[in-house]
Formats: sequence, structure tokens, C-alpha cells
Amino acid sequence: MTAPEYDQAQPLVHHLVELRARFIRVLLAFFIASILSYCVSNHIFQILLHPLHKVFAELGLDRKLIYTGLTEAFLTYVKIAMFTGAFLTFPYFAIQIWLFISPGLFKHEQKTLRLMLIATPLFFCIGAAFAYFVIFPNAYRFFLSFESLGGQGAMPIQLEPRVSEYLSFVMRLIMAFGISFQLPVLLTVLAGIGVVNKKALIEKWRISVVSIFAVAAVITPPDILSMVGLAAPLVLLYGLSILAVSKVEKTRKKKETQSCLT
Repeated sequence: MTAPEYDQAQPLVHHLVELRARFIRVLLAFFIASILSYCVSNHIFQILLHPLHKVFAELGLDRKLIYTGLTEAFLTYVKIAMFTGAFLTFPYFAIQIWLFISPGLFKHEQKTLRLMLIATPLFFCIGAAFAYFVIFPNAYRFFLSFESLGGQGAMPIQLEPRVSEYLSFVMRLIMAFGISFQLPVLLTVLAGIGVVNKKALIEKWRISVVSIFAVAAVITPPDILSMVGLAAPLVLLYGLSILAVSKVEKTRKKKETQSCLT
């Protein structure tokens, strides 16, 4: 382990100026990415609509989305552009974090941060893809099962979702799954700095499973399908995190042993 190397000590003002410059670059990149995303926001929205459209087609339903407010559709496309802009800007944001923090870190800390910056968007994409390809179609079928054709003396009940409500539903699930799938990254980083260990994770697995289901119930829509759909993979990821933490502990102990010998 070697200490961080500096050419010379820098005053606090220098770091604040550098941080401001990097923050401005990230905001500029986000602004440009959002504008470009707005130009294709309709295509992005159609991609988000594809699972619902596919379920409608499978059930032989001819439906449409509506908007009831004058500015609702416009604001929906703006939200899509901003969300896409944030997603596209994240790699550049991560690079700026790395360039600002890495000079002051030890080599093992630099390695941990570098792995975290790579793993974070990767696991977010895996969680978002799981929601898009697995949860969305099954959730739509579940909610559509409550439709009623009506009949003599009864009015039909059918789904005509608003564009803003649909986008909020989709974004909520994508964010919930994307962020929740960061569990292995979080536990591995905490293990790298010695906050958690394999023994504690194994001993508290029951509490962890209950906590996972509780969190899933809070951040997902009020249906059992979405809750179990989020909780089940998180329990699996918790088990995989124990293996990752075990490997991190072995690596750290090996380095500590080598340091003592030298």
C-alpha cells in the first residue's frame, strides 16, 4: 500500500474551483444530452410503450393513451428527455468524479472506486432490463385482468391510461429496479472498507430478507407481482453479495499479510 502522491499541496480554494469547473461540465453535458433526447423523445416513449402495446396485441385489444391536460403531453416528453439525458450523462459524471477524487486515494481505494463506477451503471441497466422485459408484461396482464366487458345493466370497465401516469409508472419501476440492483455494489464497497463482513451477512440473512420484502413493498406499485418480482432477485443478489464479500475479505487479508511480512 502506498500513500497518495502529490506534486505539491493544493489549497482548499483550488479544489473548490476544480469541483465547480467539473460540475459545470457535467451540467452542460446533461443539458446537451437532454436537448438531443427531446428530438427523439417520441421514439423513446414508443420503446417504453412497447411492452404495453405487445400485451394489448396479445389480448386482441385496440387501445390508446390519452392526456387530459393541455400541457400534459409536452411535459411528458420533457420528462423523458431529462431522464434520458441523465442516463446518458452518467458515464461522463462518473469520469469527472474519478478525475477529482483519485489523486487523493491510495491504490487499493482507487481500485475499489474504479470498480464501483463500472459496476454501478452495469447493475442499473440489468435491473432496468429485468423490469422492462419481465415485470412490465406480467404487471400489465395482471392489471388488465380487472377489466370488465359489462353487459345488460352493467357498464364496461376498460383501461385508457394517461400518458403522464403511464410514464410515471414506468419510470418508478425502472428507477426502483435499477437502484435496488445496486445491492451487490454497495455491500462489496462496504466490505472493501471494512464496514461489513461475510459472517455478519450470513448471521443476519433472515432480517435482510424481511427488510428486502419490506422495501420492495414500499417502492413498487401496490400489487404482489411487482413486489415479489423485485424482492426475489434482490434475495438472490444478496446471496451473490456474500460470495463477493468473501472474496474481498480474502484479498484484503492477503494484502495485510504481505504488508506485515515486508
